[in-house]
Amino acid sequence: MPWLHISPDSDFSLQNLPFGIFHTGDNRPRAGMAIGGHIIDLEAAAEAGLFGKRRFFKKIFGQATLNDFIALGKPVTNGIRRKVRNWLELPATPENALQIIADRESATMLMPIRVPNYTDFYSSIEHATNVGKMFRPDNPLLPNWRWMPIGYHGRASSIVVSGTPIRRPSGQILAPGGEPDTPIYAPSRQLDFELEMAFVIGKESTLGEPITVENAEEYIFGLVLFNDWSARDIQRWEYVPLGPFLGKNFGSSMAPWIVPLEALKPYRVKGPKQKPAPLDYLKTKGAKNLDIELAVTLTSTKLNVPTLLCQSNTKYLYWSMVQQLAHHTVNGCNVQVGDLMASGTISGPTPESLGSMLEITLGGRNPITLNDGSTRAFLQDGDVVTMRGSAGEGEGRVGFGEVIGEVLVLK
Repeated sequence: MPWLHISPDSDFSLQNLPFGIFHTGDNRPRAGMAIGGHIIDLEAAAEAGLFGKRRFFKKIFGQATLNDFIALGKPVTNGIRRKVRNWLELPATPENALQIIADRESATMLMPIRVPNYTDFYSSIEHATNVGKMFRPDNPLLPNWRWMPIGYHGRASSIVVSGTPIRRPSGQILAPGGEPDTPIYAPSRQLDFELEMAFVIGKESTLGEPITVENAEEYIFGLVLFNDWSARDIQRWEYVPLGPFLGKNFGSSMAPWIVPLEALKPYRVKGPKQKPAPLDYLKTKGAKNLDIELAVTLTSTKLNVPTLLCQSNTKYLYWSMVQQLAHHTVNGCNVQVGDLMASGTISGPTPESLGSMLEITLGGRNPITLNDGSTRAFLQDGDVVTMRGSAGEGEGRVGFGEVIGEVLVLK
C-alpha cells in the first residue's frame, strides 16, 4: 500500500500514473505524474536523484512539453513509472516527499505535448451509420467504410488543453428557408461536440516504411480524452468534395493527462467482428480494443447542475488503434513524436451511447431538455461540455481526468 492516501474512486491510481505538464503559480512548466489528488513533480524528483542521471532527467522534465521525454522510448518512460511506483510503495513517508509532491487541485495544467500533426478518424460504425442515415437513408455506409479506417488530416495548431474556451466559429452556411444552395456568412448555428479518444505517437517512423498492425503498439505512447468540436452547418455545406475544413479546424480540446498504453493492459478486449474480413495488412489477432467507459455532461449558464448527455465506451470502435495507425502509414507516410490521432466520434448501439448532439437530437429535429428546463438542439453560448473516461474500479482504476470546454460567443 502507498504511504500517500489515494481515494478509491480517484482516476489516478497506482495502476495509472499518467503524464502531464503543469505549474504551481510560478509560470514554470514542468513534467508531472498524477497520483490521487497529487502530482509527482518529476523535475524535483530528478533533482532528488530518484532516477539517476540527475542533470539529464532534470533537463528533460523541466521542459514545457513531454515530447523529448516520450522520444526516449518505452524502456525509459516505463522505467520512470516503475521507479515512481516503487517510491510511492515505500513502507514509510520518504524524507523528500514534500519537495517532490504538489497539490493537483491548485496546479495549473498545460498542453502536455507539442502536436506536429493531427489526424481524425471515423472509426465508430454506429456513428458513421447514424450520420449516414440522415443524408443517405437507403445507403448510410459508403462502400469503402468497412474496408478501411476513414480519416482526414486536421489542424494541429488549434488543439488546446482542457479549460480553454472555444469561440463559436463563423463561416458559410445555408440559412433555413433561404434560397437553395445559396449560402450566407454567419456564426455557426449548429455547434456540436464529438466524444473521442486520441492516441499519442511516441516513436518516429521512417518515410516510405509502413507501420504494421503487429508492431503498431511500439509507436503508441498513450491515450488522451479528446473533444473534436464541430460546426455541423458549416461542415455540411463545405465537405463535398474534399471533406472537413472550417467546420472542424477552429478548435479541438484534449485532456491534460496522457495515460500510458501499458497502464491499460488489464482492460484489453476484442473489438466488433469485422465483415467483410479486412485486407491482410489490417488483419489483427487477439484483444486490440479497450474497455474504457466514457461520459459527457453539459452545464448551462442558467443552472450549475450538469445534464448527462451520453455514456459510451471505446470498446464499440469498429477500427482499432493499431488498424488506424497501420492504414495511416501503409502508403509510406511517416509519423513524428507527439502526433495525435483521434478515433472519431465514439457512439454505441443504444440511444444513451450517442457521442454527439447531431445524433442525440437527430440533426436538431428532436431537441433535448436539460436539468434546468431549457432545451438544446445544438450547443449555445455559455454551455460547458465536460467529458470523462475511466477503466476499472478501486485500486486498478485507470482514469483520464476530464476535458472541459466552454462555448463563447464569437467577437
